[in-house]
Amino acid sequence: MASWLNRYSDFLAYQRGYSAKTIAAYREDITDFLAYCDSKKADIRTVNEPFIRDYLFYCLSEKEISKRSVQRHLSALRGYYDYLFKKGVVVANPFRQVSSPKDGKHYPERLYREDVERLLKENAERTDDLALRDQAILELLFSSGLRASELVGLTSMQIDFAASSMLIHGKGKKDRYAPFSAKAGETLRKYLKESRPILLDKRKNPRKSDRVFLSAKGEPLTVRGLEYILDSLEAKLGESLHLHPHILRHSFATVLLEGGADLRYIQELLGHESINTTQVYTHLTQQELSEQYDKYFPSLKKK
Repeated sequence: MASWLNRYSDFLAYQRGYSAKTIAAYREDITDFLAYCDSKKADIRTVNEPFIRDYLFYCLSEKEISKRSVQRHLSALRGYYDYLFKKGVVVANPFRQVSSPKDGKHYPERLYREDVERLLKENAERTDDLALRDQAILELLFSSGLRASELVGLTSMQIDFAASSMLIHGKGKKDRYAPFSAKAGETLRKYLKESRPILLDKRKNPRKSDRVFLSAKGEPLTVRGLEYILDSLEAKLGESLHLHPHILRHSFATVLLEGGADLRYIQELLGHESINTTQVYTHLTQQELSEQYDKYFPSLKKK
């Protein structure tokens, strides 16, 4: 059946116009199912609904694949079997009779104010050449709620220190003004004056960059580079906070919401197109309230 998978890949590429990355993901999912069939000595042309459900249970319990990934598996296999059905290889598509496992709500992780304050305090004690840059990144992400792409794409022309604000070019070419704290502004000024010139001198390319944040080699920072910086920070400081740009963005939003900020105001600050996207933060705080209730009122829960 390997030849049919190759033909299907060509069909997705030339007839459907799928990207190479998407086709590779589909092939991986389909190949996984074919391997499972081989292990069970099952003919893929005659698999039925019970067999498919056993496979899904195997993915969830044995391979510990998330429900979302299993949904992707099913989508890939439905498409593949549709293709086999049209080509007369199978007499029906059994995957059309199997529903996807329901994916529960996933609420964003966040840090509490004390976590962020401890992180900033510990990082401020560093004395290496990159400490000031990293401090500016942490303070700006937490006090402004920027996306990773927005932070790495930031230029000095976008910053208004007098107004403690930045003009951010967000998703969908939607511009917004993002304020930052006085402390973040102070650290950012110091970084631009003291550390950034040193990093810029390390750059091999003589052409200067207008990007605010630079890598250790003086090149414009990338999203992957930013993620690496946060990973390295945890190792340097001995923390285990699962640092990621989005966690600091989520923390920014929940701190505002818990402080009483209007949801529409938070929507504007985050650059969300729809209020429904921002609504997840209300669910996050409600979830925490429920957890606190269950913790401190166990007798009521038992009743």
